[in-house]
Amino acid sequence: MKRVGPLAGRRVVVTRATEQAGDLVERLQILGAEPIEVPLIAVVDASDGGAALRAALDPPPEWIVVTSANGAARVLDAMLDPNRASSRFAVVGPMTASVLERAGVEPDLIPTRFVAESLVEVFPRGSGRVVVAQAAGARSVVADGVAAKGWHVDLVEAYRTIPVAPTPEALAAAKESDAILFTSASTVTSFLTAAGADAVPPVVVCIGPITAAAAADAGIAVTAVPEEHTIPAMVAALADALQP
Repeated sequence: MKRVGPLAGRRVVVTRATEQAGDLVERLQILGAEPIEVPLIAVVDASDGGAALRAALDPPPEWIVVTSANGAARVLDAMLDPNRASSRFAVVGPMTASVLERAGVEPDLIPTRFVAESLVEVFPRGSGRVVVAQAAGARSVVADGVAAKGWHVDLVEAYRTIPVAPTPEALAAAKESDAILFTSASTVTSFLTAAGADAVPPVVVCIGPITAAAAADAGIAVTAVPEEHTIPAMVAALADALQP
């Protein structure tokens, strides 16, 4: 079938975990691109099976902070009834908020810039308990910043990301592609480990500044970073970058 749209004929590497790539792949297809799926990470349960998270949420803290959609999903799974919980929720951006909203939970705090540092800036001062649920090995910016505002912080591992070895066929297709989308620092690391810097396509779009910094530190020239760190904005930035 002949592809039509502003990205018709363009091959774009998608590095998200398979279970999370659907929306991104669909948006690329709508614009006519041919997505090349090269999943480089998989999202798995916390090393303790979620025991620490369940314990931290019972009794409910004053605030629950989640910095990713994966963290939000794990928090909802760990709570007996999120809709009746007395905790307030703070999230780093709209993708994380949407996971809560689909479960009927309205976030109480979302920064105007969707990065951890901005969430810390707008977080109120206080003295109660705050649970920060995030990936194993993630930056402690939020936990440290919230603690500095007087709160007692429980930093809890909600999930882990593990590298996935792509097939030789997927890597060969990636090397011949027009662009690549990196959605986390771990996808950058995993791609370079699996394929090397020579396999990076000429156009590189990163979802946010932390991912872009990881790419730059690895010697990758980043073409674009959207001002809003969301999947729709990332696709729009890609379309701009690939315009003739």
